[in-house]
Amino acid sequence: MSGRLARGGRAVAALLAAVACQTAPARAAGPLPDSAPRATGVVTWAASADLMGEGTAGQGYRMIVHTSVGGSDLRVRFTNAFGDRPLTLAGVHAGLREAGAELRPGGNRPVTFGGAPTVTVPAGAVAWSDPLPGSWPAGADLVVSLRTPDAAGPASGHWMAMQTSYTGQGDHTAEESGAHWTRTTGSWWYLDAVSVRPADRATGAVVVLGDSITDGRLSTTDLNRRWPDYLARRLGTLGTTVKGVANEGISGNRILADGAGQSALHRLDRDVLSQPGVRTLFLFESVNDIKAHTGVTAADLAAGYREIARRAHAAGVCVVAATIGPFKGWPEWDPAAEAVRQDVNRFLRGSRDFDAVTDFDRILRSPNDPTRILPFFDGGDHLHPDDKGMRALAEAVGTGSLECGR
Repeated sequence: MSGRLARGGRAVAALLAAVACQTAPARAAGPLPDSAPRATGVVTWAASADLMGEGTAGQGYRMIVHTSVGGSDLRVRFTNAFGDRPLTLAGVHAGLREAGAELRPGGNRPVTFGGAPTVTVPAGAVAWSDPLPGSWPAGADLVVSLRTPDAAGPASGHWMAMQTSYTGQGDHTAEESGAHWTRTTGSWWYLDAVSVRPADRATGAVVVLGDSITDGRLSTTDLNRRWPDYLARRLGTLGTTVKGVANEGISGNRILADGAGQSALHRLDRDVLSQPGVRTLFLFESVNDIKAHTGVTAADLAAGYREIARRAHAAGVCVVAATIGPFKGWPEWDPAAEAVRQDVNRFLRGSRDFDAVTDFDRILRSPNDPTRILPFFDGGDHLHPDDKGMRALAEAVGTGSLECGR
């Protein structure tokens, strides 16, 4: 282990203390309180919330999300994590998609909250719906429609969905037709998780905490070709009890510092540990910490990784970490950043802080220049894999490691 990585002690402790206390007015969402409602079952879809700008009163949203594990008693979770005032949602409906903004005939069903047709979510909070009876398939496009009658102030949602959803004006959420949903959005608004109750009670989920590679940047929009999507399809064909996959990637995200989304340390409780049925955390982060040239060292990142693993293990969740892929050719690459990447990867490969390590660097790097992504997998910017690279990452995950000793 290099001298750079071996450094620690008081400096690293001070860094983590600063990270834990860091707050930014525009990103004031904190961890969910112990009293926050939690769904039973297993998470089948999720997307990390971030600040979305101003909410729009009277706006309708028809959002398309893709399930991983199937089951009954579907529940949806709405977020006001970054709001500064209560958020009322009305006319919430859910059903399976036919095509575009159109639902399958007879399938658009009203969603309730404690039996009521509306819900008001306090600032900084989330709200789970009542369960919708019936069977909900794996690998299906779920349509969630809602209205925001009096939305104002900061909105919460997920910017880079890599999925076309729809917006409209007026009260049309109960309609199966897509006729009134004439505008599109590339984001998910207010919706951040969906759960089901699988037939096999032993079924669990893996939650992936990541950045833009996990978020699917440069994968094909609307075809669910992010690497966690490929992983979900793979798990669905195997005998593993881990079937649910929740993608908590945020483009530009870091482990240690807020910026593009809250840091992994800040959002761990809300995005990972609060998800129903989570058995394993898959951690694939830190290229943004390194390429930002903020002075972050390998020792700093090792301390951040260890803190995440400690908190996850304390919650009974296993942790699989992935090495950082190559990015020479990206504008922010330089030899100093590459040295930190190599040091962090050596730490990850040799650490006993995790239940398993997946070597994504080995999968992505070129044999002719291991500081560069293999051209066959390069999405074009020398950092993000294309669809072929996304699939290769999913196939590199040892499914046994996700079972966590079961």
